[in-house]
Amino acid sequence: MAAAMSNVEEIRSRVILQEYGIRNVHTTDFPGNYPGYDDTWSMQTFKKNFRVDIVDMDDSTMEFDMVGVDAAIANAFRRILLAEVPTMAVEKVFIYNNTSIVQDEILAHRLGLIPIKADPRLFEYRNEGEDDEEGSEIDTIKLQLKVKCSRNPRATKDSADPRELYLNHMVYSKDMKWVPIGNQADVFADANIGPVHGDILLAQLRPGQELDIVMHCVKGIGQDHAKFSPVATASYRLLPEISLLAPVEGEQAERLRSCFSRGVMELEDRDGKKFAKVVNSRLDTCSREVLRHEDLKNLVKLARVRDHFIFTVESSGVLPPDVLVTEAIKVLMTKCSRFLNELNTSNME
Repeated sequence: MAAAMSNVEEIRSRVILQEYGIRNVHTTDFPGNYPGYDDTWSMQTFKKNFRVDIVDMDDSTMEFDMVGVDAAIANAFRRILLAEVPTMAVEKVFIYNNTSIVQDEILAHRLGLIPIKADPRLFEYRNEGEDDEEGSEIDTIKLQLKVKCSRNPRATKDSADPRELYLNHMVYSKDMKWVPIGNQADVFADANIGPVHGDILLAQLRPGQELDIVMHCVKGIGQDHAKFSPVATASYRLLPEISLLAPVEGEQAERLRSCFSRGVMELEDRDGKKFAKVVNSRLDTCSREVLRHEDLKNLVKLARVRDHFIFTVESSGVLPPDVLVTEAIKVLMTKCSRFLNELNTSNME
């Protein structure tokens, strides 16, 4: 690729956002592509450049930076989080009685999608074709839903509120009770197994209607069914980079600030004049609004850092987000080990 040496570093490391397109979208830093650059892969260089910085974390969400990797690796990590980190979910639903207006199939589907708070690392996968419907304490969690609606004898005569007229007329996920199998009561005494959220509405009943259901939860991955996915969302974006090519002051500075997300750009006072200043480009959504203004679009350069990925992981509540990230790394390491073993086996043959 013939490119001026002054532009080579930008082509290699930045994605440029333009008014009618995006430039430098493909990875080009492969060996021999640029004279004077040694792009051969080495573990020492990777260790020097690679880092993971945790930016924010709470019980359900985590934001961290992964720096120094290619988009293929970042995307592989995202896909593993979505589809290959195992969880426990309702797999079999035994409906002994359902006189509600919700059909059996719809109700079973709703139950299957409820996140179950149970550490999947403490359970085994069920063997395919296993005849034992009950399962065992090492591979199955048993839940029961037994609710019957009746009239409230203490309700006032002129009341029209269902919450006062009826008892147990709203069936929530908190009504799903754990029934220990074998020695589970002792092993998981402090685990508090059950639905992650107790306020998920399952059905509405009226007097005389009831539900009598038994559920079996098994270990699985999102690749088999979305109900096993441990995350509500797992996404990444490239770190935005905003550069001012010339001083912007006065009314132009005000308009320039309004073109970006709040907190990206601020005004600073210099000798009684207001000048635009980039404060935190990380907050920018890269809307390119500034490129619509003829007098502003040549004063700003919009880019993204090619190897700096901002990850956002939101757990469904089954496991904390930091544990999910750790488990995803283990899955990725297992895949790499399996691939290397296959290579070694093929070489020996």
